[in-house]
Amino acid sequence: MTKKKKATPLLHGEQGGSSLQLRSDDSIHPHGAQSGVRRTVLPGGLRVVTEHVPGVRSASVGVWVGVGSRDEGPTVAGAAHFLEHLLFKATPTRSALDIAQAMDAVGGELNAFTAKEQTCYYAHVLDEDLPLAVDMVTDVVLNGLCRAQDVDIERQVVLEEIAMRDDDPEDIVGDAFLTALFGEHPIGRPVIGSIESIESMQATQLRSFHQRRYRPDRMVVAVAGNVEHDHTVELVYRAFADRLDPAAEPAARREGRFRPHGAPELHWSHRDSEQAHLAFGVRAFGRHEGPRRWPLSVLNTVVGGGLSSRLFQRIREERGLAYSVYSSVDTFADTGAFSVYIGCQPENLGKVASLARGVLEEVAADGITDAECARAKGSLRGGLVLGLEDSASRMNRIGRSELSYGNHRTVSETLAHIDAVTTEQVTTIARSLLSRPFAASVTGPYRRTRELPAAVRRLVPD
Repeated sequence: MTKKKKATPLLHGEQGGSSLQLRSDDSIHPHGAQSGVRRTVLPGGLRVVTEHVPGVRSASVGVWVGVGSRDEGPTVAGAAHFLEHLLFKATPTRSALDIAQAMDAVGGELNAFTAKEQTCYYAHVLDEDLPLAVDMVTDVVLNGLCRAQDVDIERQVVLEEIAMRDDDPEDIVGDAFLTALFGEHPIGRPVIGSIESIESMQATQLRSFHQRRYRPDRMVVAVAGNVEHDHTVELVYRAFADRLDPAAEPAARREGRFRPHGAPELHWSHRDSEQAHLAFGVRAFGRHEGPRRWPLSVLNTVVGGGLSSRLFQRIREERGLAYSVYSSVDTFADTGAFSVYIGCQPENLGKVASLARGVLEEVAADGITDAECARAKGSLRGGLVLGLEDSASRMNRIGRSELSYGNHRTVSETLAHIDAVTTEQVTTIARSLLSRPFAASVTGPYRRTRELPAAVRRLVPD
């Protein structure tokens, strides 16, 4: 469920004394007419993608690593996220304070995030500070130390993060929904791990995870803003030079072969709260399953993606039974999830569950209207274009695209795919998807399963 959520810095323009030698099949080339995206594959399989964004004075750098929580074994659940924290503690030449002060001195931002299938370390700076940003991010990713004393300190930070998650019922019910939907499959485990796995995590395990998973052929360096491609490639090459194996090729894109671990379930947890929180939904499509992603996006928008969506109108506007209600799509390489989230008064949970299920059954049976389809496509178009007006969002787009697909669709091409969606395609997707078994999760003032409203229990038959 997606929540509606010290090395010396290089001088700007410094090119170095040696020119970068690219293999003949690794030439720099544009991806798509007028896209502004250029791509180079360095020796060792390291991919560098850039997008020049006219009219900005910023630069955003991201090192994307093709590893996430689904790559962990159960005994090291949360390792990818723990490692992301740990690498910022120290490198051979920088302390955590050095790293923080260097970014503060230029008004920049340095951060990272971990997801199910990737980890990204990024910096946002003024364009003149691009060399510093590349140097800083790559130093953390490549050279971050996994010292035992830092593990013990950061362990407490991650445990506090788990506690913070546990204070947010929307986060609790979102994680529990994916567990109910995917069972023991790694996709069903929280990215952050569990208290038990974090308390037992050792520095040796994290060092091993780093050494095995953080290889240049599994990485993409994405840079967007007021940047020049050749200069950026030179900076990246110099940062990675001693890690590049000329014999290596880029790692194949993640395909995956999802195999369900049991049937969808109903999970619930007790919480003394003023509201009850419900998430329910179905397994959906992976990102490589052809053109179905576009009608699915339209379907999501119609069902619960905006103020005019059926869920919002039916539950909030017409009946006032909830403040927060929406649907969302999570997409992975080989599977996905379509889900509905609602927060409401506990006494209204049964009504809300019935109404929400009724909306999904109504769409599955009767489809959507032409007017809804047109309105949803307009919403998606506007959201896409307006969401790409800064260098950070551009970097995010090209980094994800390269890591997930190995190619770059222009904004115009994406808009054309959205425009091509028909009402009939969305209806077909709805009938296929919404007839699948539901999984559900609930948190609220319920101490046993039989205290849950019957409408909630009926979402997931025994």
